[in-house]
Amino acid sequence: MPSPARSRPPTLDEVAERAGVSRTVVSRVINNGPHVSPAKREAVEKAIRELRFTPNRAARALVTRQTGVVVLAVSGDGPEVFGDPFFAQIIVGASAALEKTELHLMLSLATPVHGRQRLKAFLQTRGADGVMLVAMRGDDPLIDIAAQSGLPTVFVGLPIHGTPPFYVDVDNAGGSRAATEHLLRNGRRRIAMITGPEDTAVGRERRRGYTEALLLAGSGPYAVEPGDFLEEGGAGAMRALLSAHPDLDAVVAANDNMAAGALRVLREAGRTVPGDVAVVGFDDLPVAVHTDPKLTTVHQPVQALGREAARMLIDLLDGAQPEPFILPTRMVLRESA
Repeated sequence: MPSPARSRPPTLDEVAERAGVSRTVVSRVINNGPHVSPAKREAVEKAIRELRFTPNRAARALVTRQTGVVVLAVSGDGPEVFGDPFFAQIIVGASAALEKTELHLMLSLATPVHGRQRLKAFLQTRGADGVMLVAMRGDDPLIDIAAQSGLPTVFVGLPIHGTPPFYVDVDNAGGSRAATEHLLRNGRRRIAMITGPEDTAVGRERRRGYTEALLLAGSGPYAVEPGDFLEEGGAGAMRALLSAHPDLDAVVAANDNMAAGALRVLREAGRTVPGDVAVVGFDDLPVAVHTDPKLTTVHQPVQALGREAARMLIDLLDGAQPEPFILPTRMVLRESA
């Protein structure tokens, strides 16, 4: 029996009523989703034909609450953070994973106060389907903002407190341990470290790897100076180390940017590298091949971090429950150690 003439298009509720199923089942059929029995799928498709129901993209978004947008959020004080090679590689990896989907990547710089407020409002209005949080520090408000939104959330790098259910990270402690062991094998005994920020899990883990390697060798940390992951911070830490420990013979820097700053200060101080002081970095970013000498470092697969985080978020949006995992690191031997 044909449907009566209408002055308006049929609604989703009318399709559900005609098929004898819920709105959720209709939504899954329309979007070719899982967990629908053949009988119910056939009933919905029949109702759609009889009512001449034609979902468009906007209607699908309203039905499924899917916007086609995922957010990659970074805490920072200014837009220059996206110029950092680390974050640039994260973005490249995430974009590659999303390339074959219908999801669009939105970058959000959550600056204190205004940036965080904008992101909070955006997420609360369900402007996105999911969130990736990158390199959270301390009790970063972004963690609570994402949790309160109720959206699927993946961490790129563990936060300092607690272990979220969905995250991708690298073996930071293992990489730093390998860097220190490499120096020990080459006869270095007065090995200092320039650490990352102590309010980050990555900073603490890389310091832990350095400490463990020296303890296993029968000594302990020789000298530790805090850093901030920036080149100038590494330079300042290196000056402090030379002043307090002029006899040091090696330095492990918690990232390549700080290692580059340390190399500059050593050169200014007349120390040869690796003759007087060996230097090892961490990350294997492009800066590592542009220093003089070229930097021995720990390679972490930064693009893979972004790619796997995006894949994990895609799985969550598809209804799966992916397992968190840790990506391996490896030493890259060049000229500085």
